[in-house]
Amino acid sequence: MADRVCPFWVGYLLLNPLRKLLENPGKILGQFVREGMIVLEPGCGMGFFTLPLARMVGPLGKVIAVEVQAKMLSALERRAQKANLLDRIELRQVGAEGLGVEDFFGQVDFAVAIHMVHEVPEQAIFFTEVFKALKSGGKLLVIEPKGHVSESQFEQTLATAENAGFRQEPLPGKVGGRSGFLVKP
Repeated sequence: MADRVCPFWVGYLLLNPLRKLLENPGKILGQFVREGMIVLEPGCGMGFFTLPLARMVGPLGKVIAVEVQAKMLSALERRAQKANLLDRIELRQVGAEGLGVEDFFGQVDFAVAIHMVHEVPEQAIFFTEVFKALKSGGKLLVIEPKGHVSESQFEQTLATAENAGFRQEPLPGKVGGRSGFLVKP
């Protein structure tokens, strides 16, 4: 689905525990995710956010982790198995055909797209698929890195999401980067 993706080896750098000082998954996502939820995480990489999400949704919840790179998913699978969380995570490799989550349309409570939307060549298709996956009232948190995405590019990203049907709402807390909080009416 992406023309330019983060190189596989960078995934190991992104797992650095020091990253939690700048991007703490609990602080960023804990305000949105509850036990029993179904969470969609496109661009999951090796699971820096996926494993904490799996802990947050608990044994009755599910994280649908979508990734373009098989090596990233393999690393995430090993990490999830070691953390005893694999039963809460559904791993899906995506190709050019889209997110591949049609079987979850209308079922997802929350979606999170962290540092990945700028890698998607067809953002309109991406946001349409996430919109379809979310329940009515479902929420999408988009965070993009300031170093890769200018303010005007991010505004265009949010406009594309709105064209797909999302409504912007103020973020209830600070999450860092260029961030947008979107709701499916």
